Amino acid sequence: MYLEIKNLVKSYNSSQTVINNLSFSVEKGQLISFVGESGSGKSTFLKCLAGLEKINSGIISLNGKLIDGKDVFVRPQTRKIGYVFQDYPLFPHLNIRENICFNLDNEYNKNFSKIIELTNLNNLLERYPHEISGGEQQRACIARSIIREPDLLLLDEPFSNLDANIKFSIRDEICRIIRESNITTILVTHDIKDALNISDKILIFKAGIVQQFSSPETMYCEPANCYCAEILGDINKFQIDDKTYYIRPENIKIVDNSANSMYVEKCFFQGKEYKLIGRFKENIWSIISQKPVKVNSEVFFEYSKQDLIFFDKNCSTFFTS
Repeated sequence: MYLEIKNLVKSYNSSQTVINNLSFSVEKGQLISFVGESGSGKSTFLKCLAGLEKINSGIISLNGKLIDGKDVFVRPQTRKIGYVFQDYPLFPHLNIRENICFNLDNEYNKNFSKIIELTNLNNLLERYPHEISGGEQQRACIARSIIREPDLLLLDEPFSNLDANIKFSIRDEICRIIRESNITTILVTHDIKDALNISDKILIFKAGIVQQFSSPETMYCEPANCYCAEILGDINKFQIDDKTYYIRPENIKIVDNSANSMYVEKCFFQGKEYKLIGRFKENIWSIISQKPVKVNSEVFFEYSKQDLIFFDKNCSTFFTS
């Protein structure tokens, strides 16, 4: 495997283990998203990869070379890892050309024209950071990282500071740049929609423990536990014969008459559709409707048993070891 993590442990003291026995591997060119709530250890892991934090035990190997573990520690500046932060760390007194080429070794000068064309920065090279938009600054940060031909690119919440009206176009543009460059990438994000849309695989983290590592499709349709099911988007819960089942709102069909019904407590417009909130079998449910429904109205619905997600009694809410 191109990137391999084995039994990685990172703790700050005996009572604060941030990453607990993390193991996974990544193929060349894959884009992997790390998803989890604040404080779950996502950004700390990126710092461990970059060499900005030392691990307590385990190994990290990249492109066939051990870079951390077993009495080996490769310094950050020689790991060939690009790191893009969420706050666009460009030098304000340098223009975009100077920012991209800052401290650039001569061997990488040959990449300049190709990278500028790839990132669509041709008309912005003489401008300063305060003269361009947040999305353009982010592209400049990407260019500065990939011009050095990194073995691995780390993105820490790169879209969180972007305005909502441009976020998706910039996200897709950055994804295109990464794909065309064939750079192995680890993306840390709190936005599950970003992870589902652009990732080859998603790793869900909680309390330093891997909850699931799989493709977006598998994770969404076959979550490993309750935590994974709920973090990936709206999901409805109900009991049948003392067993708890889950089902996604988009798998529920509104019909004219059925044994299943709920009274609408709220109705939200979501662009092309409406989200209905109500109660079914004492649980709060959401259902997608193509037209608005008045509050306190009764709606009837059906679902297919094949769309139900079931966790047996031995499945924890989330994994702790």
